[in-house]
Amino acid sequence: MKEIIKMLVVLTGISGVCGLLLAGVRDFTKDRIQEQELTYVKGPAVMAVLEGCDNDPIKDRVEVEVDGETVIVFIGKKEGAPWAVAYETRSAGFGGDIGVMMGVNLNDPTLAGIGITTHKETPGVGSRVTEPDFRKIFKGKPLDSPFKIIDDGGVVDAISGATVSSRAVCAAVTKGVGCFDKIKANVTQ
Repeated sequence: MKEIIKMLVVLTGISGVCGLLLAGVRDFTKDRIQEQELTYVKGPAVMAVLEGCDNDPIKDRVEVEVDGETVIVFIGKKEGAPWAVAYETRSAGFGGDIGVMMGVNLNDPTLAGIGITTHKETPGVGSRVTEPDFRKIFKGKPLDSPFKIIDDGGVVDAISGATVSSRAVCAAVTKGVGCFDKIKANVTQ
């Protein structure tokens, strides 16, 4: 019986030390991981969506609280004045969540464009939502457009064989449009 208690105490101690070490490593690398994600995952989508800005929107980002959730908003500027913002929304696709970076013009309520940041869709089928031909459908559309596929009464031509993925992108854009007014109010103050 003493041996079992001794073994439990030793295992508990080892587990505690390992847990503390992992927590320390996570805290130590948190900022670096976030910077890498911004540079290599979200950065290319932000730069594509806010094409033509004369600042670095990755550096000129702010965090905004929207419905209890923190949203990172990238601000695109021309001649020193904000002209568009980009932020990421998500929706469930066929293989998992699809991350959509959407850019919105501040002066006229239209989409500056969208970019796909993350997805787990089927290669060659659902993954086609990342292609420029699909993404350009959204560019310049007014925010009050019905962002649904055409079969559902919307303005987006779905990718053949990837209706679920197309609907997921539309749902993410619709979600993003829904929180634009709150984001705009916090960014243009």
